[in-house]
Amino acid sequence: MSTPSPFLHSILILIVSFLCKASAIQQNGARYLGNFWSSSRTLSVRASKYQYETKYFQQKLDHFSFADLPSFSQRYLINTQHWEGPSRSAPIFLYCGNEGDIEWFADNTGFVWEIAPRFGAMVIFPEHRYYGESMPYGSKEEAYKNATTLSYLTAEQALADYAVLITELKRNLSAQACPVVLFGGSYGGMLAAWMRLKYPHISIGALASSAPVLQFEDLVPPETFYSIVSNGFRRESMSCFNTIKESWDVINKVGQIDGGLAQLTKTFHICRELESIDNLSNWLESAYSYLAMVNYPYPTDFLMPLPGSPIKEVCRKIDSLPDGASVLQRIFEGISIYYNYTGKVDCFNLNDDPHGMSGWDWQACTEMIMPMASNMTTSMFPEFYYDPKSNEEQCLKDFHVKPRPTWITTEFGGHAFKSALKAFGSNIIFSNGLLDPWSGGSVLGDVSETIVALTTKKGAHHLDLRAATAEDPDWLLDQRSSEIKLIRGWLDEHYDEKKAVSAYR
Repeated sequence: MSTPSPFLHSILILIVSFLCKASAIQQNGARYLGNFWSSSRTLSVRASKYQYETKYFQQKLDHFSFADLPSFSQRYLINTQHWEGPSRSAPIFLYCGNEGDIEWFADNTGFVWEIAPRFGAMVIFPEHRYYGESMPYGSKEEAYKNATTLSYLTAEQALADYAVLITELKRNLSAQACPVVLFGGSYGGMLAAWMRLKYPHISIGALASSAPVLQFEDLVPPETFYSIVSNGFRRESMSCFNTIKESWDVINKVGQIDGGLAQLTKTFHICRELESIDNLSNWLESAYSYLAMVNYPYPTDFLMPLPGSPIKEVCRKIDSLPDGASVLQRIFEGISIYYNYTGKVDCFNLNDDPHGMSGWDWQACTEMIMPMASNMTTSMFPEFYYDPKSNEEQCLKDFHVKPRPTWITTEFGGHAFKSALKAFGSNIIFSNGLLDPWSGGSVLGDVSETIVALTTKKGAHHLDLRAATAEDPDWLLDQRSSEIKLIRGWLDEHYDEKKAVSAYR
C-alpha cells in the first residue's frame, strides 16, 4: 500500500502449461480458451525468483450493471507445477493483487510459493484492474483519462474480478471441488479479508497480512500512523529523531529566502529545480514512512535496495556526521540510505513511480479515505490535522470527484467490527508486525476462535509473506509456522466436511 495522503501508498517462476480440456483456437500468436488468453510471447524464462506462466482473462468493465461496456484483459500469473489436480481436490492459493504491477508483488511474496508444494497447491496471482498490464480501454492513457474512465477503479470491482476469474478457471479445469485459500499483503491483505467476507462461497479462508481494515473514519486515532513511524526513529536514536523534527523548520526557512528553492535543490541533489517546499517535504516524509514499513531485519529490495534494519542505518548516518555539519546535510546523508543506498543515483526524480502505483491517488480520493494527522507530542513530522474539506477540494481539483469517506465501512464493515465478524465471519488470519505503521489500523486481537490475530513486536510490513532467508529470526519462523498450521486446519476441516456429506449421501 502506498504511503497515505498527503503523500499517498503494499507484494513470484519454470514455465508450466495451462491445464485445460477445451480446444485451443490459434489467433495472432495467442491461444484462446473462452475468456482465457495465453500469450505466446510470455513463454520464455523470466529473470525471476519463481516460475509461472502469464495469462489473460477477459473481464467485464462493470460487474454491477448490464450496460454494454467494453471488456478488458486482466493479466494473471499461474503455476500448476505442484498442483495435485482436481481428482484430489487439491487447493488453489490465490493472492489478491495490490495497487501495482503484479509481477512485483509475486516476486516479493515468497511465502506463498514456498508452502505451495507441501499443500500440493496451484498458485495464482491476478493483477488488480487499472494497474500493470490490466488496463481497461486499451491503455493507461485512456484508462486514466478522466473521472468517467476511472470510475470503475474500485475495490468492489477488483474483488468481483477475482471472484469471476477463479470461478471460471475452476470450471475450465473441472476443479470446482478444489478449495481456495486467499492471501494478500497491505491493500492486498484488505482485499483478501474483504473477499472472504463478501464471497464466503469462493474461498475457505484468508491470510490478511498488514491489512489496515480499520484505518477509516474514526475507528482509530488519525495520529496513529505517523506516531508509529516516529517511534521507529525514536527507538534508534533520540538525536536522530530530534534532527528530523528540527529539519522541517529549517527547510521552510531556507525555502522562503531568495534562491532558497535552488539551494534546496542542490543540497538534496534533485534533478529538476523544486517548485515548492511541499515537493521536498512530501518526498522526505514518504521516505521516512516507507522506511518504517520495510524496517526488515535483513537486506531487501522490495521498495528500494536497502540494508537490514534500515532505520538504524539512517540514524547512524545522521548522527555520525562531524560537529558543525548542518541539519540539511545530515538529513541528506540519512535519506540517501533510502533513495540511493547503492550509490548509483546522480540526482533524484521526485515524481518517479517505478512500480506503477499512481492509480492509488484516484482510490485515495474516492473510497479509500484514510484520515491521517500528526501531533507535536508523539510525532517527528510537522503538526497537521485531518481536514476533510481540504481533502475534498484537492480531489475535486485533481479528479473532479468528491470522496466518499464512509463508503468502505458501509460496504465492508468497520464499526462494531468484532461483534459483526463474530456473527458471520470465519477463517481469517490478521497478521501484523508492530513496527509497521499500518499495524495501527489493523486487527491486533483475536475476534473469535477462527478469526485470529498474529502479531510480532519486531515485524514490519507483511514480513511474514516474504521469502524465507537464513537470517529469519525465531519469532518470524514461529509466526509462519502458526499460519501454516491454521491453513492446514482450514483444509482438513473442509475435506472432513466433504467426506461427511459424501458418506451421508
